[in-house]
Amino acid sequence: MPSFASPPNPQAYYEQVWSIVRQIPVGKVAAYGQIAKMIPPPNGVEIETYAAFAPRWVGGAMAACPDDVPWQRVVNSQGKISERAGAERQRQLLEDEGIIFDAKDRIDLKKYGWNGKTGEDEPQQPKLF
Repeated sequence: MPSFASPPNPQAYYEQVWSIVRQIPVGKVAAYGQIAKMIPPPNGVEIETYAAFAPRWVGGAMAACPDDVPWQRVVNSQGKISERAGAERQRQLLEDEGIIFDAKDRIDLKKYGWNGKTGEDEPQQPKLF
């Protein structure tokens, strides 16, 4: 399996990520991998390779996002904030939105996880894997 530190066209991929993240409602969160599954693999990237690297690519997109992207609503698959600079700010923003963390600093993804729908029953994009 080839290694991809970033997507073949990072800016195009990042734009797709940011478009999805902008749709996460206040008081909800999504995981990096969940967002990755909402984006088709770029041309030339096999699905297995994409599945392995895409969550990291989403992380790269979030690290480079513009100010209008609610970056705080993206967490890891355990419902935790990834350790890095800005983690305390992220927690505060999420708590301000009404999200509660448990004793192990996790968010209950069943309660606060975004289902990927933009309207009442309108799916964002089909899941590919």
